[in-house]
Amino acid sequence: MTAPFPNDFLWGAATSAYQIEGFPLADGAGPSIWHRFAHTPGRVAGNDTGDLACDHYHRWRDDVALMAELGLNAYRFSLAWGRVLPEGRGAINRRGLDFYERLVDALLEHGIRPMATLYHWDLPVALHERGGWLNPDSPRWFADYAETVFRALGDRVPFWITINEPWVVTAPGYLDGQLAPGHRDLFEPPRVAHHLLLAHAEAVAAYRTLGRHRIGPAVNLEPQHPASSSPADLEASRRRDAFINRWFLDALMFGRYPEELADIFGPAWPEFSAESLAKIRCPGDFIGVNYYSRGLVRAAPEAPPLNAIRITPTDAELTAMDWEVYPEGLTETLLWLRDRYANPPLYITENGAAFDDPPPRDGLVEDPRRVAYLRTHIQAAATALEQGVDLRGYCVWSLLDNFEWAEGYSKRFGLYQVDPGDRTRRPKASARFYREVIRSQGAAALPASAPPTAGCAADAAHRDATAAPASRAD
Repeated sequence: MTAPFPNDFLWGAATSAYQIEGFPLADGAGPSIWHRFAHTPGRVAGNDTGDLACDHYHRWRDDVALMAELGLNAYRFSLAWGRVLPEGRGAINRRGLDFYERLVDALLEHGIRPMATLYHWDLPVALHERGGWLNPDSPRWFADYAETVFRALGDRVPFWITINEPWVVTAPGYLDGQLAPGHRDLFEPPRVAHHLLLAHAEAVAAYRTLGRHRIGPAVNLEPQHPASSSPADLEASRRRDAFINRWFLDALMFGRYPEELADIFGPAWPEFSAESLAKIRCPGDFIGVNYYSRGLVRAAPEAPPLNAIRITPTDAELTAMDWEVYPEGLTETLLWLRDRYANPPLYITENGAAFDDPPPRDGLVEDPRRVAYLRTHIQAAATALEQGVDLRGYCVWSLLDNFEWAEGYSKRFGLYQVDPGDRTRRPKASARFYREVIRSQGAAALPASAPPTAGCAADAAHRDATAAPASRAD
């Protein structure tokens, strides 16, 4: 395999505001649902909070310097809604917005293209107390916030992501109660999901008026494989595919929801108007893909409403999250997007692994398992490119070890270790590896037998010539 990555391919790393910034109430910012959730005893491992996180709020200049040393040409970050609008609406907090203006300017000075996420799960508490994403007015709230940010940063940010992983906002947030706001109510997720999709559509419409570059969603995807050939497991994997993969993408691309959802939710599934379904058919300019593993699915009548559970294979390598290392699933996911949705432009907006890293030696953290994970997944992306997928970028999750939501600081995904005491950043071997991948335009990740190339083998003309022509709307 020769390196198929084109010269304009984006090589980035990703973070989110609450996970790295720290000081979430500084300089007039308003609290988010994650600030409240993390401060509720028993919600987060070790009762950790994002109060300090990586202290990126004060150390952002040093972090941009790390990005430049890596050779990144893109950086995906999120804006904390409550930093910009402490009440979620109304008066702008100039000091909070200035923080993001300085960050964007520094990135551009180092030749790093900003990829800004508007919403990475941190809804302002003031809006949550008005119903949050259950409130039919929430799409308008989001659009007003988006317009504020577009006016301030739209001339300098070439890539915008509206909402990160709306499925995670919906299911763990409102059905399972594992993540903020911690609700457990079968009737809430369908309404939340619909409002998130309407919010995305309204933000895209606002950007069409105010923006000049590209905007799209970021969705978490994982192929769903039956644990056996039994009809029950096959049907369970299809339900879980509809629940995780097709719920939001079919809405965005086709303006409809998978039929399985009405069966899954039963009487909790509402009727949606034709007008609102037409409005949520709004894919934007690209799809961001967050991929970590596959789902191995077993039928489970004891686990409503899905009646299916994801099981952990006993014969596979697992990350510290107990997720199977399954790089071929990334290729499968990208090819599925090509075939089902007519080969849309794609960016891998998150891909990485948590492992229990050893202490540093001579200033370097050796993390060979993460290096292997990144290597095989970049190879998987290369395979998809060679098969005509319109893939335009890859972002490692994450630049830094950070606050990993309900896992607190117990799970480490970063290319750089962050000392829990003084917040010193220490490079891992994976950072050194990724720097070489970027320098070689992907060739350093390919098998040793592959001749190293600068990576023009899959330019846009080649991708257009080999792309799959039609979507499969089954």
